[in-house]
Amino acid sequence: MKKKLYIKTYGCQMNVYDTERMVDVMAPEGYEETDTPEGADLIVLNTCHIREKAAEKVYSDIGRIRKMKDAKKKAGEEMVLAVGGCVAQAEGAEIMKRAPIVDIVFGPQTYHNLPKMVNQSLDLKNHGEKSRILDTDLAVDEKFEQLSKKGVKKKATAFLTIQEGCDKFCTFCVVPYTRGAEYSRGVDDVIKDAIKLAEAGVVEVTLLGQNVNAFHGVSASGEEWGLPQLIRALAKIDGFERIRYTTSHPHDMTDELLDVHADVKECMPYLHLPVQAGSDKILKAMNRTHDSASYLKIIADLRKKRPDIALSGDFIVGFPGETDDDFEKTMELVRKVKYSQAYSFKYSPRPGTPAAAMENQVDEAISSARLTRLQALLKEQQTEFNNSMIGKTLCVLIEAPGKTNKTVFGRSPYMQAVQVTLGDASYKDLQGKIVDVLIKEGGPFNIQGVLA
Repeated sequence: MKKKLYIKTYGCQMNVYDTERMVDVMAPEGYEETDTPEGADLIVLNTCHIREKAAEKVYSDIGRIRKMKDAKKKAGEEMVLAVGGCVAQAEGAEIMKRAPIVDIVFGPQTYHNLPKMVNQSLDLKNHGEKSRILDTDLAVDEKFEQLSKKGVKKKATAFLTIQEGCDKFCTFCVVPYTRGAEYSRGVDDVIKDAIKLAEAGVVEVTLLGQNVNAFHGVSASGEEWGLPQLIRALAKIDGFERIRYTTSHPHDMTDELLDVHADVKECMPYLHLPVQAGSDKILKAMNRTHDSASYLKIIADLRKKRPDIALSGDFIVGFPGETDDDFEKTMELVRKVKYSQAYSFKYSPRPGTPAAAMENQVDEAISSARLTRLQALLKEQQTEFNNSMIGKTLCVLIEAPGKTNKTVFGRSPYMQAVQVTLGDASYKDLQGKIVDVLIKEGGPFNIQGVLA
């Protein structure tokens, strides 16, 4: 009989990738993923430390799971509760102390050992002992070596992690402490995994990394490759029609990488390039290693090479010391760039980061008011970009059924969510295929069209 595995994924795309790999490593142990925590034999909270009040949300979820775990025990069955990811890495000992019902705490670089940890936990329970396992090692090379041996499920889109960790040490960020130093996978391992994905039917692959464009993997011959060289090699793999990458840092946007967008047709006309703020004073306080002028130059150079490029970004408002003038510089930068979509947040202190100890913390009400203004401008730009597609025919990769049996959901080359009216076709006919769609309607969140 199959055992049930429920994983709640918080935060970034890297965590989504990690969750998929956890499902893969637990499958040989007889675990099958389920959509609900009720009755699960193994629950994993795959946490993220980037978002506001991250740890509090985890403890809130642990409280809700406690009742499920108690109910399962009364029925004579065991539930294993594990907390993984970046909150686990940063606050592992505190989680073990504060939440006694948690059986396993493990960092993002150790989930390849999850089967061993779960079996150890169940063995301890069977012998009437407390199941308390903490593993926050940062041996990322060992993790990738183990995961490359796993198979791949048939699907049209996939994430492929090629780089982890960060050496940038932005003053607001915990990633260098939770994911470790920058580590790039070996070129041959990446290509082997990419071929597996293509053979499983993957049409679109997204290369992942905390600083993905800092990739510097070494080939079997000892040659160091950057991201541009890797993308060019992946584009030659039979089956890949679309290649994306995220998240990039302005510091590592080279001319070579800009050229890839211009002359590799598989590289999609979309770039997520976080700037965080438009004020050079704030960027310096953030330790971002770029200023607003250098960021805008990257955008201008890229648009010369690929005029139809769509741009996305990240913004933090209310960073310590941010004045009204600093915030207006962020608004000015947004108006100059014109984003197709973006993510924006109020600054919230992360324990142990330099920014948390800075003076001149911005009042919550001021941060909220600034965020409201920024998000209104970003929404206006996203709506304008989406509406500019009306009347155009776009190549859309069909990924999922729509809200009705007459529609399907897909993605445009520009990462827009597209609702497609089927006509005489069916989802089964189009699943995983790239089809021409005539765009009829726009809006702030998606675009809608019909098969061309």
